[in-house]
Amino acid sequence: MADASWAESAVALKGVVLDMCGVLYDSGEGGGAPIPGSVEAVKRLKASDLKLRFCTNETQATREKFVAKLQRMGFDISVSEVFSPAPAAVAVLKERGLRPHLLVYDGVVPEFDGLDKSNPNCVVIGDAAEKFTYDNLNDAFRVLMGLEKPLLFSLGKGRYYKETDGLKLDVGVYMKALEYACDLEAEVIGKPSLAFFQGVLDNMGIQPHEALMIGDDLVNDVGGAQHCGMKGVQVRTGKYRPSDEQHPAVTADGTVDDLARAVDMILHQRKL
Repeated sequence: MADASWAESAVALKGVVLDMCGVLYDSGEGGGAPIPGSVEAVKRLKASDLKLRFCTNETQATREKFVAKLQRMGFDISVSEVFSPAPAAVAVLKERGLRPHLLVYDGVVPEFDGLDKSNPNCVVIGDAAEKFTYDNLNDAFRVLMGLEKPLLFSLGKGRYYKETDGLKLDVGVYMKALEYACDLEAEVIGKPSLAFFQGVLDNMGIQPHEALMIGDDLVNDVGGAQHCGMKGVQVRTGKYRPSDEQHPAVTADGTVDDLARAVDMILHQRKL
């Protein structure tokens, strides 16, 4: 699809949802680095009449620490605008009276402080990075196998993401290992979950057809948003690969070089 065709619908937009890693910045040493033009692009969206939210599967830090890092990079962003899987998972666990065994990165553990974690009756897995050791995976496996009705929650299902020094395996790879070993299907909290996207839309007070998702992950960002009824545009930054544009199952409504170009096109159409 030509880039301009998706932008023609920008006049009817009421809100924009942005992925973060790979769209705003590339993670890595020292917290990562902003993608050129992205800081200004966020400022321009905020100066427009569009509602703006940020939707991430980041699970290596609390939202507060994550947002503080982005603010240091120059982004105009607040915690209340950011939707991430850990707080959503905590809400689900509390609602269902569950006690989790956590296989997550140390930085996100404080999100789960209010939960009883004794005698766990479920497992929560996130992007645990170097915590994905054999012993830690085996501990999670044993908890699941010891339950009459094993429950596995995954904070996302991404295959990989990009840091400044290259691509890194994401949580979905380890989720699949536990699914296979335990003969179960994980409940995904975060993108591309329909409930996760709907929660963002409800917060903005708009309908799916009034919103646009911009992300670097064709399946989880673009496909997840489209499944919810939103339009989805992919940027050629972050984890983007040229083969995405010939994906057999997901076709983006548009593909643009970066967030700055996407915002140019959106705001230009709204001025016409």
